[in-house]
Amino acid sequence: MIDTKAIEEHIRGILVALGEDPEREGLIETPARVARMYEEVFEGIAYSNSDIAKMFGKTFEAPANAGPVIVRDIEVFSYCEHHMALMYDMSVSVAYIPRDRVIGLSKIARICDMAAKRLQLQERLGSDIAEIMTEATGSPDVGVVIAGTHSCLTARGIRNASARTVTQTFCGAFRTDRDLQKMLTEGVR
Repeated sequence: MIDTKAIEEHIRGILVALGEDPEREGLIETPARVARMYEEVFEGIAYSNSDIAKMFGKTFEAPANAGPVIVRDIEVFSYCEHHMALMYDMSVSVAYIPRDRVIGLSKIARICDMAAKRLQLQERLGSDIAEIMTEATGSPDVGVVIAGTHSCLTARGIRNASARTVTQTFCGAFRTDRDLQKMLTEGVR
């Protein structure tokens, strides 16, 4: 459970430390607004990967000889655990090879969204999504490719506005099958 009252107090303290007046008109409600925002954007912290797999693990009987299922361009955002900076313009592509069961397509997007609602590293986000998909689908054959922009690169430090980070997580057959990898990575920018 996220302690919104503690967040409000700390945000107020940060405003003071920045030299701002938390009592000025534009800032009076800021601590409460930030606390509500954190409650929403960090919702995934409250759940383990296994919890998320159970939440969104509704499956259906797979058709015989089902080939890879690929969902591309799932939009998510997250916050970098190093600077609490926004990771944005993130596109996640997820693929798996069904065994006996298939998962609802919207559940794949929900898994990605919930796993992103944590302080994250992009590399761990891919690994978390793959782990959740493996548990939810019962298939060890999962691939996840994420392309994203990190404000810790674009808005501070080096300030390289065009930098994009691409990460790949391959499990099971995706580790060694170049054709499966290519199907998943085509068009990723």
